[in-house]
Amino acid sequence: MDKLSYSLGVSVGANLKQQQFKVEKIDDFVKGLRDVIEDNKLDIEEKEVNEIVSKYFKELQEKSIKEQTEIQGKFFEENAKKEGVVTTESGLQYTVIKDGEGELPTANDNVTVHYHGTLLDGRVFDSSVQRNEPATFPVNAVIKGWQEALQLMKEGAKYLLFIPSQLAYGERGAGDVIGPNTPLVFEVELLKINK
Repeated sequence: MDKLSYSLGVSVGANLKQQQFKVEKIDDFVKGLRDVIEDNKLDIEEKEVNEIVSKYFKELQEKSIKEQTEIQGKFFEENAKKEGVVTTESGLQYTVIKDGEGELPTANDNVTVHYHGTLLDGRVFDSSVQRNEPATFPVNAVIKGWQEALQLMKEGAKYLLFIPSQLAYGERGAGDVIGPNTPLVFEVELLKINK
């Protein structure tokens, strides 16, 4: 066995699997791979190949978006019934862990916060708490769910936010962990409004 050839095959296979590509007929897949590598005449023209693959990935993405939308809808419907959960007109949901005192920040203010962000399944994707380093930023520079929530919080308040995807990163997602149409959960403490 040629280790490099095998390793390249493993790499291509792992890549396809990660992208949720399911090879229905392995022999046809290997033939296509061989035809390209050996410069053989393709059984399907390259333009049509691109159209077929694009269509497949588009359908895969649409299926994923539909599944995520259903999961998200069920979660927010059930979550709204829980005691202490407030649902705003935009669809943002929150519970007050601790009330604050003083002023409310405006969209143009800079704030310093501590936060802990997770997906619905509890996986942490970002946390100033874990880094032990509060974050400072303009209110109007963060996702819509945060912008809305921060303007409801007085200095010193701590809220648990349930942010639907349309108030987070929407269909584009963010990075490797936050996929398209992914709702987010944040525990946010407004430490200071920086005037």
